[in-house]
Amino acid sequence: MSRRRLPLLPLLLLTVLPLAGCAVGTPDAPQTVRQALFGLGERAAQRVAEAPPLPRPSSDEVLLLAAPEVDDALGVGENRLLESLTRSLLGLGQGPQVLDWQPALASGAAANQWRLDSRLVSAGPRLALSDRTLLPYRLELTLRRPGDATPLWQTRLDGALDATAL
Repeated sequence: MSRRRLPLLPLLLLTVLPLAGCAVGTPDAPQTVRQALFGLGERAAQRVAEAPPLPRPSSDEVLLLAAPEVDDALGVGENRLLESLTRSLLGLGQGPQVLDWQPALASGAAANQWRLDSRLVSAGPRLALSDRTLLPYRLELTLRRPGDATPLWQTRLDGALDATAL
């Protein structure tokens, strides 16, 4: 009787293991705001690192991050976006030093200091998919010298955030 059961065990394993791999291999929606904003922060940091006004390598430069402007319709707090940008900029290899912008830093800024302004706005209506809702956004980044209103560099990133993680 045990001889008949042994051939069934490998057959059973061959049918169950691929199903387990499918269940484990599918990507899940971001579970936290940090995960939802991680990709946005990474893309923004890469763009800033490639900004023409910044010398290469930028490890001797100091980026002063101003509090971001965030559209309330997106449900992302200013502090959450600031945290994501800060972490991503600090994670750059040979990247700049990163500090919070303070108005007192406007006068007497050193030549290696740069102010980074960011603005996150809704870029359209919510997009309802079968399993989640996406929030289209536009992130505008502006690099300038502290105390100077003239932008030296600007860019924008378009995308969508997963509303289930916010």
